[in-house]
Amino acid sequence: MRLGKTALLQLALVAVLVLFITIPVLSIYLEIPKGDVLTEALDPSTISAIRISLLTSGASLVLMVALGVPTARFLSRTRIKGKGVLDTIIDLPIVLPPAVAGLALLLAFAPRSPIGAFLLQYGLILPGNIFAVVMAETFVAMPFFVRSARTAFDEVNPRIEMAANMLSPSSSYSFRRVVLPLASRGLIAGAILGWGRALGEFGATLLFAGNLPGVTQTMPLAIYLDLEVNIYQASLVSGILIAISFIIIVSVRYLIRGRAV
Repeated sequence: MRLGKTALLQLALVAVLVLFITIPVLSIYLEIPKGDVLTEALDPSTISAIRISLLTSGASLVLMVALGVPTARFLSRTRIKGKGVLDTIIDLPIVLPPAVAGLALLLAFAPRSPIGAFLLQYGLILPGNIFAVVMAETFVAMPFFVRSARTAFDEVNPRIEMAANMLSPSSSYSFRRVVLPLASRGLIAGAILGWGRALGEFGATLLFAGNLPGVTQTMPLAIYLDLEVNIYQASLVSGILIAISFIIIVSVRYLIRGRAV
């Protein structure tokens, strides 16, 4: 089958785009010395950054689900004035530059702020604390989960939900036993996306929590620091994040495809 000029042009543009993405990605893996991979992977600073990233992104995921599910449910089923304003506020971190998000968190929770001064009375200083990492990751990742969760709840037939409420002992029981299972694919896909965004967060974490090895240094921050002292280790950590990102994309596509079927 011969392709027309338009189709050939489109194919050429697709090839340029694919190469534009794959060449830099492959360059990272080519930079990792094959014989030193295990040695670099077992470096204490690398292991610490991986541990902190998994710990903080996991805690961020718990917060996203705990706050995001009721929020998405409210936005999906409630019809009130001003809901568009709520939508805009929740989506705002998506478009905020990471540096602005980090500065906003710093000004809101630094010891000189009213909230920070209150926490200081109990000996808690958030900047430079691992809790600041969790807060920064949750701040930038929450909208990704809420958007996906709301779409999942929107796709649940209201008639099914109404029937479940009539037949169940309580609305909370029908929500747990009927609505959540029906929306589960979208919720899981949103959780994966949110977790991936939290895992890769850099700018807001750097400004709000700092880059303290063994305390607040996540994998992206370790890459930033390693660029000056060890490009091979930076490439290794980058390769790990790329592999995780690839798995996230495949998982979300699988869940969305299954939900569509």
